[in-house]
Amino acid sequence: MPKDEEGDRTSMTREIPPDSTPDAQLPCPADLARRASREARGVPGHLLEGYPAMLARVSTGGRLGQDELRRLRDTGARAAEQDVPMRGVIDLYLSATWLAWPSLPGVQAAAGTNALRHIGEAVFRATDAVITAVAEGYEEAQRWSLRREESFRREFVDDLLDGRRLETLAERAERYGLRLAGSYVVVVASGPERFVDGGPVTRQMDSVIDRNPTSRDVLVTTKNGLLVCIAPEARGEVEEFVGRVTEMLRPDDRWRIGIGRPQRGPGGAVRSFEQARQALHIGQRLQLPGHVHLASELLVYQVLIRDRAALADLVEVVLEPLRMARTRPDTLLKTLSAYFEAGRVATAAAQKLHVGVRTVTYRLNRIEALTGYSAFDPQQSFTLQVAVLGAQLLGWPEDS
Repeated sequence: MPKDEEGDRTSMTREIPPDSTPDAQLPCPADLARRASREARGVPGHLLEGYPAMLARVSTGGRLGQDELRRLRDTGARAAEQDVPMRGVIDLYLSATWLAWPSLPGVQAAAGTNALRHIGEAVFRATDAVITAVAEGYEEAQRWSLRREESFRREFVDDLLDGRRLETLAERAERYGLRLAGSYVVVVASGPERFVDGGPVTRQMDSVIDRNPTSRDVLVTTKNGLLVCIAPEARGEVEEFVGRVTEMLRPDDRWRIGIGRPQRGPGGAVRSFEQARQALHIGQRLQLPGHVHLASELLVYQVLIRDRAALADLVEVVLEPLRMARTRPDTLLKTLSAYFEAGRVATAAAQKLHVGVRTVTYRLNRIEALTGYSAFDPQQSFTLQVAVLGAQLLGWPEDS
């Protein structure tokens, strides 16, 4: 054998003294942790607790135990709780591995290339298992934290929009960037499908808000299948939200938006939310033109719907006789609605309904014969018109 090769072989074959322990062959754990932390750009070195000793044992043929892997998962969870990035944790463990490698007792005692290769494989497998365990603990802690945060956020949104626990809302709102002492507007949107937290439209709206540095005081969420935006009155977030929703839902004609009136204070959000929801409901029930309905422009309808019992009585007293007609009551209701929308002009109503003028006149006369209210008499026609609006708002006769 050539002398150079024999010298190399000899240099890789150093015996560990019998009275030496694996830990004695490693650098000081605290020093190794400091060096690894420096290599990992300041990731806390205490997250390596016990790892150098594991490497030393594995390099001499030892194995990782289940208790150690469980402790490593706990370490990963602590890293997540301390907001240490996962890539930083991985960097820390890999740095500690290559820094410790030359001093591992198995490496120092390796008898040749084959032995060194086997030790390397064992150490790399152990490092892989260690990082996997740390990552599992990290991810589980993140999932738990996310679920907890979602639960807190959902609870806050429900309290805010239901008007519960008002005494704590202002303080809790600051966590989500809202200052409820100011004046806020609530916007609600309905679509062809129910909106849910984490759904595609909700995620898109959240990302738009997050990218806009001026939208700090805006909260996008869902409630009862509606997409909800809570935004300051004096800025352009409401218009931007409406514009974004319009862009996303325009291909489907079944969406509508309701906008509440500005309200101030912790209880203002629930008032504006109810106004927005009523504006949406009124727009849907009455099939008002357009897709965006402002509560401030629908006050007369809100007055009507505020006393539902009185409105139901009016509908029942005035319109219930229409059930006796051979023509379906909803057909007669549509005729009345078209007649009033056309400014009480039978010709225009006939064009809107795609029927002859004589058909419209016949139906109006039939309504008078059944109800006792004439669509041609100014005072009686007003009662009929209010009753028709009430029927549409209450869903009569379908929902009766």
